[in-house]
Amino acid sequence: MPEPSESAGTPAGRAAPVVTPTRVIAGLCLVAPFVAMLWVSSYAKVEPTLIGIPFFYWYQMLWVLISTALTMIAYKLVQREQRLRKGGVSR
Repeated sequence: MPEPSESAGTPAGRAAPVVTPTRVIAGLCLVAPFVAMLWVSSYAKVEPTLIGIPFFYWYQMLWVLISTALTMIAYKLVQREQRLRKGGVSR
């Protein structure tokens, strides 16, 4: 029988995940590229071209860079929050 300190689905000694504004922002950073790429009708066109490259292609390549930046931001936000929760000094 589980101990009273254990909550359903979490191992003993671990707190349940907490939803914070920082984690919500990190989640939005991670979801944004998926939404942008799944909304094909917004970029399924040729014009405007960029140095002869159709919009369809350069838009997707731009999202590779944007996704990298957003993933890094999400990681840093969560890392900073974890340090603050453990009582560390944030940078």
